[in-house]
Amino acid sequence: MYAVIKTGGKQYKVSEGDLLKVEKIEGNVGETIELNEVLMVGGEEVKIGTPLLPGAKVTARIVQQGKDKKVLVFHSKRRQGYRKTYGHRQPITRLQITGIEA
Repeated sequence: MYAVIKTGGKQYKVSEGDLLKVEKIEGNVGETIELNEVLMVGGEEVKIGTPLLPGAKVTARIVQQGKDKKVLVFHSKRRQGYRKTYGHRQPITRLQITGIEA
């Protein structure tokens, strides 16, 4: 069984036991959270929401809270001698999917 969920403005296809890297979700390591924005549940019978499935939820356990790899942003203006480099590390949460309920 698999599900398509929406979190952090992105959509993810998940199944039970998957490890997933998503935008930061509040909570401590080891806590169990429920993701209620389920767009689709598939398996033997496919259920598609319009846009969300009522009553469907995905449970997950927080494995890690941290930061992603650094992204470098470089600004320059030609012929002006202007160069500027910025760095950014996006906060992320790693989840392990423990259950899918349609």
